[in-house]
Amino acid sequence: MSIVDSVIGRRKSVIPGFGITLGTTLLWLALIVLIPLAALFVRTAELSLNEFIGVITSRRALHAFELSFGLSFAAALVNLVFGAVVVWTLVRYRFPGRRLFDAIVDIPFALPTAVAGIALTTLYAQNGWIGGLLAPLGVKIAFTPLGIFVALVFIGLPFVVRTVQPVLEDLDEELEEAAASLGASRWLTVRRVVLPSVVPALLTGFTMAFARAVGEYGSVIFIAGNLPNYSEIAPLLIVIRLQEFHYADATAIAVVMLVAALVFLSLINALQYWSERRTGKRQ
Repeated sequence: MSIVDSVIGRRKSVIPGFGITLGTTLLWLALIVLIPLAALFVRTAELSLNEFIGVITSRRALHAFELSFGLSFAAALVNLVFGAVVVWTLVRYRFPGRRLFDAIVDIPFALPTAVAGIALTTLYAQNGWIGGLLAPLGVKIAFTPLGIFVALVFIGLPFVVRTVQPVLEDLDEELEEAAASLGASRWLTVRRVVLPSVVPALLTGFTMAFARAVGEYGSVIFIAGNLPNYSEIAPLLIVIRLQEFHYADATAIAVVMLVAALVFLSLINALQYWSERRTGKRQ
């Protein structure tokens, strides 16, 4: 056994190339992920501590953070619930047009974000098909925070559906039939048999939908209105600071978003790990 194998406690594989692939993996992750993130922190270091705090605690920045993270979290929750409903329908039932509906779920993946933003704005504007119906009721969606929420729900749904769908498809239906034969009601079977198996996938889908929504830009700026302290998201504020040549300010806002997202993702991953241990899927 070589020194490398001794250090990592691993026997030689019958398939060669571990050293090359490991080195390539580390190099690629460093170039694509670690070095750009390190550059972000280095550029932010140009600001003093007081300047950094002043940038991220300004009224405009705080409102942008609140809007981005708050609406992203709310949109991810909505996608968690309705995404689970969509998955259950697509997997458990056979009906005409099921494959078509299954393909429609992927539209937010394939559609350019700018096209999605224009389509949503056209639909929910006061003279649009849906916006025109809601306008007499006093409900305005386009060019408001509510419009941002709609856009984030639109782009986040596929992440929940495509994460949970294969797990539910692999779930043995005989377990549900066995529970029913033992006298369990439908809701008890879902709660005790189905839900524990798909909870880790649901949490993963929720995390991915949230992370995607926090960084969304293209589809949001068209429907948001982009008014400071009202409908301006944090990614747009970063772009504005860059256009103003305030690069350090832009990176400071970006660092806050990065750290907050990493903390949130770590909490979700810890919760997912606990769920997998609890259901016995991780040894």
